[in-house]
Amino acid sequence: MAADQPQTTYKRVLLKISGEALMGDKGFGLNPPTVERIAREVKSVHDLGVEICMVIGGGNIFRGLAGSAQGMERTTADYMGMLATVMNALAMQSALEGLGVFTRVISAIPMDQVCEPYIRRRAVRHLEKGRVCIFAAGTGNPYFTTDTAATLRANEMACEAIFKGTKVDGVYDKDPMKHDDAKRYDKVTYDEVLAQHLNVMDASAIALARDNKKPIIVFSLDEPGGFRGILAGQGTYTIVRD
Repeated sequence: MAADQPQTTYKRVLLKISGEALMGDKGFGLNPPTVERIAREVKSVHDLGVEICMVIGGGNIFRGLAGSAQGMERTTADYMGMLATVMNALAMQSALEGLGVFTRVISAIPMDQVCEPYIRRRAVRHLEKGRVCIFAAGTGNPYFTTDTAATLRANEMACEAIFKGTKVDGVYDKDPMKHDDAKRYDKVTYDEVLAQHLNVMDASAIALARDNKKPIIVFSLDEPGGFRGILAGQGTYTIVRD
């Protein structure tokens, strides 16, 4: 780490973003400039010497629960959603490698022609070598969200924190996009998130983080330099922990 770079709070983290974050101002799919902007944010943290895992949702392409609600069999719909996350992961890999950041896409569903299968020890080795690991296809099982997959991988990789990038700068008691009097929390406990239905992550993901004492940091992905700033001990965010 260069002498003029700030000391970081964490050495290994997992960044969870939704598929919708890659849409930009489009209503569907991928917006390449938005993907590149997020990749630059990731690179700025990688340049600090932080080891980074990523999990990206697939809701910009297909959401299993929504497909199920429209009459599609749930398991099939969930597998389609998992495949959508692989597409997003490959797009992010392309953007990161275009910036000179070595990246591996690791899928819970084997598809050797396009990415690596998930092998925990191999993934840890990639991180130790300074590569960004993007975990795709969720947990490989239906009925589990990418929130749960992110928390699972963060535990398996021994990440020190989960960073949840959203459109707002933390956790609020109600939707700040709809309510001017919404209050932002600087800190909230796992149990408060569950009891108050604060929509940080789904309940199983929050419970898994709580049981393994994995802090969740919610911040705005739209704030330039926000991800790097938090790692350097600055910025606005909410931390979920006991």
